[in-house]
Formats: sequence, structure tokens, C-alpha cells
Amino acid sequence: MTISLYEHPLSSYAQKAKTAFYEKGVPFESKMLDGSEPVASEFAALSPLGKFPLVTDGTRVVFESTAIIEYLEMRFPDTPRLVPGDPMTAVEARMWDRFFDNYLEMPFQRIVGTAIGLEVCDEAKMRGQLDTAYAMLDRHMAAREWAAGDAFSLADCSAAPALLYADWTHAIPKEHANVWAYRDRLLARPSYARALDEARPYRHMFPLGAPEGRD
Repeated sequence: MTISLYEHPLSSYAQKAKTAFYEKGVPFESKMLDGSEPVASEFAALSPLGKFPLVTDGTRVVFESTAIIEYLEMRFPDTPRLVPGDPMTAVEARMWDRFFDNYLEMPFQRIVGTAIGLEVCDEAKMRGQLDTAYAMLDRHMAAREWAAGDAFSLADCSAAPALLYADWTHAIPKEHANVWAYRDRLLARPSYARALDEARPYRHMFPLGAPEGRD
């Protein structure tokens, strides 16, 4: 049975999940959340909170991008691993997954939410948090290729869209050469490049504007 993914290509969390699907070579049916029927009603029944991405696999429903990737690991054990087999490296991958979601995604999303009137945040504080996170990541990425262990992992699936949109919101300082090199590697990764290409027709919808030459 084909897995269905309820998503919108511009969503950073949808891109995170899709990167995992493409990295592992797991086929899925995209259910575009653009307000059209019958997908809108299907999704409303599956997700009362309206949060996506969301996966259905037969009668099973899995929501939250990290949980979706963990599910793919369990469901398709013979595909390339995104949660490292070594337990301590797996802890590292999960830790950095949370770093990207909580310390890059959260601040940039609050800034965007304020810009479009969904909330009011202390924008200076959020930008300061992004600066701190960039500096911390720059130190972490010195002399390493990927965020956790020696291979592309769950953490990198999380990092790719988080760094893209965080930079669009509050530019990564040029002196953080390790972050820029890491960002370039993520953009060049075929799995994320495919997810990002699918988002390009919707770039104009990013509320703060998509900077030229930074994708």
C-alpha cells in the first residue's frame, strides 16, 4: 500500500520529511494541502490541529516530521539509515535534530508569524537567538561534514530547510564559514535538492521575500 504524505512543498517541515523519503528511496503519494477537495477534508479529519506534514500508511497515522522519519526507519529497515545504528551517535543525531527545530526553526517562524500578524514576538530577541545558534553551529561544524557522526542523518534532514529559511529571515553572518560550507553541502544533497526544487514554484509565497542567489 502506498504511503500518503499530506504536505505543502514550501513548508520547511514538509521538506524535512520529504528529504528522508528521497534519501531512503521510499515511494509516497503527495497530498497537496492547498485548500482543494477532497484532500482538505481528508486532512481535517486526520489532523484536528491542522498540523502537517502528516503520513498515512494503511490505517496508521503519523504526524510530526521527526516522528515520520523515525517511522520510516522502522518501516523500511533495509533502506539507508537516517538514525545511526550506534546508540551514542543516534543520541547525537536526535539532539541536533532538536537543535535545528527549536533554535533555528522556532525563531525564524516567530519572526515570520509577527510579520504576517499571526503573533507578536520580541523580534530582536529572536534574531539574537538565531545569531547565537549560528555561532554554536559554526563551532560544531568545524572539521566535520555532517551534523552527527560521519553520515547524512536525521539531523541533516532537519538542518537543510531550517538553515535555508533561517538565512532568508536573518542572514547567516559571512564569518561563519563552517555554517556556509555545511549549508552548501545540504543544498547539493540530491534528496534535499529534489524537495527544494518542488518548492520553487511557491517561493513568492514566503512572507519576507526569497532572497536571490541564496537557495
